[in-house]
Formats: sequence, structure tokens, C-alpha cells
Amino acid sequence: MTSADRRRDAVARIIRARRIGTQEELLAALERAGFRATQATLSRDLARLGARRVSGPEGAVYELGAADGADGGLAALRGLVSSIAANASMVVIRTHPGSAPAIARAIDLAQPPEVLGTIAGDDTIFVAPAGELRPRRLAARLAELLGTPSALAGEGGDRTH
Repeated sequence: MTSADRRRDAVARIIRARRIGTQEELLAALERAGFRATQATLSRDLARLGARRVSGPEGAVYELGAADGADGGLAALRGLVSSIAANASMVVIRTHPGSAPAIARAIDLAQPPEVLGTIAGDDTIFVAPAGELRPRRLAARLAELLGTPSALAGEGGDRTH
């Protein structure tokens, strides 16, 4: 996981844990968590996470985008993936029922350079690797992006759970 990924995870945890009304508050909380960032970097992180400011009875606060994939980042969808497996040509992601379209959309929006494209059903996503990338390597990268623990199985092809 890159330092940018760790920082974005921290931003998401902070937003989920407490009411944050301004980027200044978020920058301060991020610094207390051990991360330094500029306002411009934080703005990009918020966009990538699908965070938005919403008005409520106690004022405007940041919240993460709904897990509909339209504007959510991959971090917002962690926990919805059951397994990730790879064979010689493709990666298959198994999700909780009804979650595959949102996860596939988030992958497409994130535009990881390793992904050529996705096809989603109700609980299964087929992911085509870009270029000459090996599906096993793509499966490991997707497991990292989606926060899915990875472990390789033996016979039936490459598997990441």
C-alpha cells in the first residue's frame, strides 16, 4: 500500500469516526494521525474517496459517497469483496450479493493503469488486465486496493482471498 493509499484510508477513517465540517479541521485531524498533506492534496483525496459536504441540522459536514459507485472511491467499498481469484487470462472478484456493479464502477472510475476493463453481474466481476500484465499480479493489486487479504491457493489457478 502506498503512502497516498494509507493517507486516503486515514482520511476515510476520520470522516467516518467524527463530524468534520471543514478541510482545515480534516487537515488538523490528519496531522494528529501522523499524516501531513496540503489543502490541494486533501482536495484530491476527498474527490478520489467520493467524499462530499452535506448540510444537516448542525451544519455542513463531510461524508463519504454512498456505495453506489457513481462517485465513491474504492476505499468506501471495502468489506464488500468476498474473494479475488485469477487464472491465466482474467481476474474474478466475488462480492456480497448486489455489490458487484458498484465495485466494478469504482474500479473503472479509479482508472488503475493495470485494468483494461470490467464486466459486472450481481455478485461477480470479471476484470481484464491491461497490456501484458499477469492476472495474478493484477489480483494482488486489486486485493490491495479493495482491502482484501490475499493468500494464494494451489491447484485451480491463482487465487487471492
